[in-house]
Amino acid sequence: MRRIDMLLDRMGVDREDVLRVEGEGGLSYASGVPEAEVRELLRGEPPRTPGQAEEAVVEARHRRVVERILFLRATRLRDGADGSRRPYSLAEIAAAAGTSAQWLDKMIRTGKAPNLDHAAGIAGFFGERIEFLVAEPVEALGRVLQQIHRDLLERTVERQDMDLQRLRNAGPESQVDPALGVVAYAARALADVPDDTAQPLIALIESVARRSREERARENRAALEAGGGAQ
Repeated sequence: MRRIDMLLDRMGVDREDVLRVEGEGGLSYASGVPEAEVRELLRGEPPRTPGQAEEAVVEARHRRVVERILFLRATRLRDGADGSRRPYSLAEIAAAAGTSAQWLDKMIRTGKAPNLDHAAGIAGFFGERIEFLVAEPVEALGRVLQQIHRDLLERTVERQDMDLQRLRNAGPESQVDPALGVVAYAARALADVPDDTAQPLIALIESVARRSREERARENRAALEAGGGAQ
């Protein structure tokens, strides 16, 4: 989360635009972890854990798989001819898993998780891997956040490459775009340095500048609070 926040700050992207919890495509939807639990984990609260007894651990694992199957059925809806959306029937899901609707219904009622083959078939029916069903909440959410971090990193590098190229093409006499901030001056100074050398240096300069801005913001807040206290 700290690495994601750093990239969001560099790109000027609102946190809620990328780390939305609810709705289709949100963190809960992508991880299979309930919205309330996602918010707890994002706040840094410890994950919910079952009892220490082996039976409790096994029971919790089975229950999690069944809950994730139900989660998929509730969130991955099919489009109807009339434009409506509805859950897939148990018969449709069971057919993909190579079993019957009666067996699937019994599994849901008893909370007994399917074997790996059937679980993989059910996950695949909804376009997911079996890890979606079996991963613990921290692991499931972590996998989604890692993908978000990779995507943001790629976007950051692409934008930085574009800014760098734009500045090089503009020439030394052009005006520096204030929106580019410190990266503009770094790019101008490193215009003749190969990209694989320039990019880490620019990133380091941006990081130092960002910390300086944060420190000034903290000092300003402290000064305002001290002034308010004096009054």
